[in-house]
Amino acid sequence: MISKEMTIGEIIRRHPQTISVFKKFGLDCNECQIAQFEAVEGGANVHHVDVDELLSELNQVISGN
Repeated sequence: MISKEMTIGEIIRRHPQTISVFKKFGLDCNECQIAQFEAVEGGANVHHVDVDELLSELNQVISGN
């Protein structure tokens, strides 16, 4: 399960299928060097994205739903 404390880079490395979700929310994280160090919550806040909604969709994608 993906949590708001995990770094974006870690999530993308473990679950590359999440890239489309990040892009849907306007976070082109796979192209950003900061993603290796930034937690999901921080990235969501910077881009004015609802972190709970983002986490929900990320977890749906990795669970195959």
